Amino acid sequence: MYTTRDIPVLGLRLDNPVIVGSGLLTDQARNIRKLIETGAGAVVTKTIHPAPPHGLDERIHRLPVGMLNSTTYSKRGVQEWLGNLREFADDNLPVIASVYADSPTELAELAAAVAGAGSAALELGISCLNDNGGLDDTAERVADYTAAARRATTRPISVKLSIGEGLRARAAAAIEAGADALSISDTIPGAAVTASGALELGGVFGYSGPGIKPLVLAALWDLRRSGITIPVLGIGGVTTADDVRDYLAVGACAVQVYTALHTDMYRTLSDVVAGTRKMTEQSDDATEVVA
Repeated sequence: MYTTRDIPVLGLRLDNPVIVGSGLLTDQARNIRKLIETGAGAVVTKTIHPAPPHGLDERIHRLPVGMLNSTTYSKRGVQEWLGNLREFADDNLPVIASVYADSPTELAELAAAVAGAGSAALELGISCLNDNGGLDDTAERVADYTAAARRATTRPISVKLSIGEGLRARAAAAIEAGADALSISDTIPGAAVTASGALELGGVFGYSGPGIKPLVLAALWDLRRSGITIPVLGIGGVTTADDVRDYLAVGACAVQVYTALHTDMYRTLSDVVAGTRKMTEQSDDATEVVA
């Protein structure tokens, strides 16, 4: 359990372990700035891609617990993002650039450009379920993308992976290829059925929200038990400070909150951060008493 502020994550010194994850809500510079002003320890951009999607029917579908989404990458071009990242760097804002490309070579070029714009840290969004109907991730693929990004920049890199089959092997491959941290978990396959019997959003897409939290907690616990020691950012179903506590208890160094922010974004974030800070203060007080 954390007991102090100034938490080191990907070379950043965060004043709390609550990071806003990558998604539609982080696709605009003004949102990113306001999320940081609201109290986020850091913010991860919407995933930057060399060929932004156009004309796609990208939607979200709310469920009683969590949501499905058919979104992929930022619709904003690389040059616009590089300008935003330069401004974030100039203002010393804790922003992590999420990046992905269709090949390791292209990802290396993008990673170099993003790092050159001053981004302090990168997250490789290489496991997007919604890309080309879903990715069948392998340890070899993870290694190829991670190694390419690692050769392109010395900036800290976190590799975002989904839980599921072969996670230990994929995590080990990312570490061997030079990852500084892991972000777990990306969305997992999910579906909902309409009244007519068709699938909502037209197919199987990424599910996120409280429903995956027990699965991610188990996965993080297993990774730590297997001997993985690098920092891990826990992702999945964070809605309150209690969820933050649970992820830290199983070995996460920080957490990412996203789906919950689709309801009253800034108020929800403020509540999670305030509750987390209260727990921090209580932990510090308890430590002082014991000492």
